[in-house]
Amino acid sequence: MPTDPALPQGRAAHDVLGELRALRAKDAPTRGGRTFAYVYDPGLDGLDELAAEAYAAYASVNGLDMTVFPSVARLENDLVAAAVSLLGTPGAQGSFTSGGTESILLAVKTARDHARAVRGVTAPRLVLPSTAHAAFHKAAAYLGLETVVVPVDARTFRADAAATAAAVTEQTALVVASAPSYAHGVVDPVPEIAAAAAERGVLCHVDACIGGWLLPYLRRAGRQVPDFDLSVPGVTSLSVDLHKYGYSDKGASVVLYRDAGLRRHQYFAHAGWPGYPVVNPTVQGSKPAGLLAQAWAVQRHIGEDGYTALAERIAVSMDRLLTGLRAMDGVRVLGDPEASLVAFTPTGADGAPDASRMLHLADEMRERGWYLQPQLSFDGLPPNLHLTLTPATQGRVDALLGDLRTSLDAARAREPVTADPGLVRLAADLDPDALGSDEIAAVLAFAGLDGKDDGGGAVGLPRRMAPVLALLDALPRRLKERLLIEFVGSVFRV
Repeated sequence: MPTDPALPQGRAAHDVLGELRALRAKDAPTRGGRTFAYVYDPGLDGLDELAAEAYAAYASVNGLDMTVFPSVARLENDLVAAAVSLLGTPGAQGSFTSGGTESILLAVKTARDHARAVRGVTAPRLVLPSTAHAAFHKAAAYLGLETVVVPVDARTFRADAAATAAAVTEQTALVVASAPSYAHGVVDPVPEIAAAAAERGVLCHVDACIGGWLLPYLRRAGRQVPDFDLSVPGVTSLSVDLHKYGYSDKGASVVLYRDAGLRRHQYFAHAGWPGYPVVNPTVQGSKPAGLLAQAWAVQRHIGEDGYTALAERIAVSMDRLLTGLRAMDGVRVLGDPEASLVAFTPTGADGAPDASRMLHLADEMRERGWYLQPQLSFDGLPPNLHLTLTPATQGRVDALLGDLRTSLDAARAREPVTADPGLVRLAADLDPDALGSDEIAAVLAFAGLDGKDDGGGAVGLPRRMAPVLALLDALPRRLKERLLIEFVGSVFRV
């Protein structure tokens, strides 16, 4: 029996675009300063239109081969040169990538291959603080490195330089620091960590995906900023996302290396087949030159003074937000944020973090039109709500604080949300890899992740997430990861 075609009959362009706009209207807003994660809104009139036109000019260009499209080399060299000028040292080189995850993956690949070639390392290890971005664990899983996770200081949330140094062995290929860490917005002690790595002949990568295009401009705006970039002795590579505080559209990042010899380990070349000789600087072969063009155009449009002014707007918002949070009863700011990220947690009468109230608070704020990102507990670090500030949030801070006070009262009035103790005890004895599809489906249904919408929620999610997150927070890590994989698989299916 023939089946219905996957594609409908062709439709008019305005109908297709109308459907896209209707779908997009159901998402969180990316402009206006009410979504405090995932988006980076400069609040500049006309910038979206400029980026769209620049992308369109290069939408059909394949960034794979610069001998056919030589302008892509010019655009990439300009972007990398700007990053080197801001963050580098004489002789530094780099590549344009699709985002922070690819930049990190390439830096880990480079370190692994360098350790093999130069030091004869056969079982490479990656030493990183517990607050390092999950992309490093992804890179290690893809590339076959063992991760050595070092706990951070429980008060400052910064990496422990002495403990990091002690974790370095002859098999260490790379040591990691963050500027700042995503989870808490604090800058690790990069000079001490890089020096410890250099003493052992080990490379050191600084994840500046968040701070790379912001911290230098905060410094130019008169703010105190710790040393973190390639000018620090011992730092050998650095990642910086242009789609964050460079304000390009998503899919734009740069990875930098101290010199071209180190960057060479990033490249892949193959001439052992009958087709064209292949050389790929990055993971992608064919890649969209439109993202490269719009990143270039946005940088040229905003310029040095523009980025400095935008950084100052963020700094003013940070001052106002932190003052308001620290004056609020029952709220604790985690660490001493140094860039644009803030993590805070509600506390109980004893001053200890109140996970139940935190989860309710996230739901209450979403009901009032704000998205604050919940972060679960880990290795003794408290669960919290995470905010990413942008220039567009400058005029929203007072309204945010007002709704936060109201939401705190509403969260306190709700019954505490906790995971079922019996299920938590049962989960402790489960082998995630041995669970069958029916068993996984039953656990997902219990957790509220069975794809059913309880009214007004996103695809496959209930409207209020507090019960779901409370259960996830209580489950063992490997089971939690298995459930998340199965849930996402249930969302992306036909």
